[in-house]
Amino acid sequence: MGVHRCRKCTAQSVINMPQHRLALCGEHFVEWVEKSTLEFIEKHRMFEPGERVLVAVSGGKDSLSLWRILSKLGYAADGLYIDLGIDDGCGYSKRSGDYVRKFAQTLPAGARLHVVDLSVAYGKAVPEMAGRRAGGKKRLCSVCGLVKRHEMNRAARELGYPVIATGHNLDDEAAVLLGNTLRWEVEYLVRQAPVLPAGDPGLVKRAKPLARFYERETAAYAIVSDIAYIEDECPFSKGATSLRLKETLNSMESGSPGTKLHFYYSFLRARKKGLFPGVERSELQTCEKCGEATGIPGLCAFCRLTVE
Repeated sequence: MGVHRCRKCTAQSVINMPQHRLALCGEHFVEWVEKSTLEFIEKHRMFEPGERVLVAVSGGKDSLSLWRILSKLGYAADGLYIDLGIDDGCGYSKRSGDYVRKFAQTLPAGARLHVVDLSVAYGKAVPEMAGRRAGGKKRLCSVCGLVKRHEMNRAARELGYPVIATGHNLDDEAAVLLGNTLRWEVEYLVRQAPVLPAGDPGLVKRAKPLARFYERETAAYAIVSDIAYIEDECPFSKGATSLRLKETLNSMESGSPGTKLHFYYSFLRARKKGLFPGVERSELQTCEKCGEATGIPGLCAFCRLTVE
């Protein structure tokens, strides 16, 4: 295949991105990622300079890279780690938390890390919560997602952060888009965007600053930036639908570089033009126990998991 040279300085590149027709050395790749992130934030009006941002960090490459990028760009970004209590025999959640805590020490003074330990806060972790739902037959991944969404919003609201930033990359977004399109989940399609605005009752604004980057690009950024992250996948993710959708998209991408980017950006353009006119989100209510938004009367789905 030959040696690719950096488009900016002709030094040997660390990454070749055929979907962008671009090869860059380490220095210029980091510069490109950070500049592109800033442009994406500003284009979608995710948050303003000086506005406090709560970054949901898991210990993986995407979320830690996002926290590093936002800090370097001068945003007032703090981290939130949710200890899900997942133990594959090797303490998956504990190891993830260790990576987050060590990484937080590399950031400028003033950057804070907030930690929510589910076992301490609610007396049970995700595996126990999942075991209580639908007689233990409900997929743990579904419960995990529900718990993370609830706790991210609750923590941001209670701590006074106007926006939550997550590390979703293009591969994540394209896989979700493909899945929702195959099932024609119209309400979910209408809501899929780089930014979800704040709303009543008590929904905090959510942003995805890395949604335009391939997973390969965020991984390269973490490596070039010497960010230590947990490389293992969640032990319960094996066989997940999202992984199969990613494999399908990867196969298409290998034959036609840029497929994922075109798929996602074309959707965003169609959405902006009113792809599904008249479709609105179901009316939300307030959970009578925790005060978070819910689509069902009485207790929200999260509180139903935690009640005795």
